[in-house]
Amino acid sequence: METRNLRKERVGVVSSNKMEKTVTVAVKWKEKHPIYGKFVNKTKKYHAHDEKNECNEGDTVRIMETRPLSRTKRWRVTEIIERAK
Repeated sequence: METRNLRKERVGVVSSNKMEKTVTVAVKWKEKHPIYGKFVNKTKKYHAHDEKNECNEGDTVRIMETRPLSRTKRWRVTEIIERAK
């Protein structure tokens, strides 16, 4: 059984690229409130490895789970879906 393809993937927007070879990706999703039933917007930020420093702020990217690369980095950028305008 291949475990490499079972890695989690997320799509988000680059919110910061000030670090060297690292970007901060904000991933948004909607979640239903357990009691009231209203859909609430949720956001989580991930530090992702960007080997070639290709990403800019506002880019939509796909990130994939990987081995720990540093204290906070557990994700890497696999593709840039859409460039910021």
